[in-house]
Amino acid sequence: MTSRQKYNLALLVFTVPTLLFFTVIVMIPIFQTFQKSFFDWDGLTPATFIGLDNYKRLLTDDDFWVSLKNGLIFAFVLVVYQMGLGTILAIALSNKSIRGRKFFKTSYFIPVVLSGVVVSQLWISIYNADGGLLNSILSLLGIDYQQAWLSGEHTSIWAIAFTNAWQNMGVQLVLIYTAIKSIPEHLYEAAKIDGAPFWKTHWKITIPLLGETYKFCLIIAITGGLNAFQNMFVMTNGGPGNISYTLTFMMYKAAFRSGEYGYGSAASAILVIECLLFTILINKLVAREKISY
Repeated sequence: MTSRQKYNLALLVFTVPTLLFFTVIVMIPIFQTFQKSFFDWDGLTPATFIGLDNYKRLLTDDDFWVSLKNGLIFAFVLVVYQMGLGTILAIALSNKSIRGRKFFKTSYFIPVVLSGVVVSQLWISIYNADGGLLNSILSLLGIDYQQAWLSGEHTSIWAIAFTNAWQNMGVQLVLIYTAIKSIPEHLYEAAKIDGAPFWKTHWKITIPLLGETYKFCLIIAITGGLNAFQNMFVMTNGGPGNISYTLTFMMYKAAFRSGEYGYGSAASAILVIECLLFTILINKLVAREKISY
């Protein structure tokens, strides 16, 4: 067997099982979801083909537009909080002069390993309108902005999104911190010799060299925001009314509460397309050549 044949054999051995697994676990369910979105089906009785009616109904459904807007707000909060604060903390923790770095790294990651239900219950008590920690702090500071955070029309989705961002910020922090530690020290030493200030050094060296990591973090944050479900399910159950709906929650409600499996599948199909479009857009806009040092 020639070396070329050995290479092709190794390629088949390592890639074919993965592709088969991915097809069975991911692609076939997605295809089935798209297929079922063209039917009027309750999940039990025989389905009736109705073409694009489920999609036409979505376009005239107020819940759909609220869910779409909330998904984008959720994604925005995750990007700003997780990537913004994650970058600042990662840069700070990469500084060897800071004591207790291991403690802080562990502390920031603890919420990630907690159950989403536990975290949601914790923040429900913090957001409590009557004596909750947040309103109490605002009152102590003399700020007259006490709110019913989880039932307010303009605060509910932001409060839930912040809870999710707080819980999962540790993942982004670890990714960014690991990427920073892979940057060669001689680049920072050269900047130090040239007399570059601390933040200018990171602005000119660290941030540009994190391009590939940011692309990955951005995809995780945006698709995570669009797919959000657990926190609003526990904290508000989508309400009051539909103010904290997302497409995932709308899909759940249609399929498992209202018995409209076809309609829920249409909402799922829109969610898949939305995530795919954002992923393609990010790869196009943040496309970078391979970084070499």
